[in-house]
Amino acid sequence: MSAAFGDSRFPPLEERELKSLKIEVSVLTPLMKIDVEEPEHYAKAIKVGKHGLFIEDGYYSGLLLPQVPVEQGWNEREFLCQTCVKAGMPPNAWLSKRAAVYCFEAQIFSEKKPEGEVEERKIC
Repeated sequence: MSAAFGDSRFPPLEERELKSLKIEVSVLTPLMKIDVEEPEHYAKAIKVGKHGLFIEDGYYSGLLLPQVPVEQGWNEREFLCQTCVKAGMPPNAWLSKRAAVYCFEAQIFSEKKPEGEVEERKIC
């Protein structure tokens, strides 16, 4: 509900659009903190198409689902940068030793067509 009607990045969903929507739900695994000796190693610790990312630094935090970098054609470094941007941080904030990076996986369920049968969707 909040994503459809209360996300300031997008216009609110209108009632006339409801019958044309294809609903997708991602069920997330628990977050796992990625521990690396140097922040540059985060890119080697994640896998596009498998992991989602959550990044936090102080009051800033952002999350991107595993399907996002695949859909956008991003590599691991771009995925890290864009997760920082989603958090309202500079793209290279993941290189700060203050930033904490977590990964997770997702099981995705999607309607085949609006108001249609639901199937599990694979990312890759």
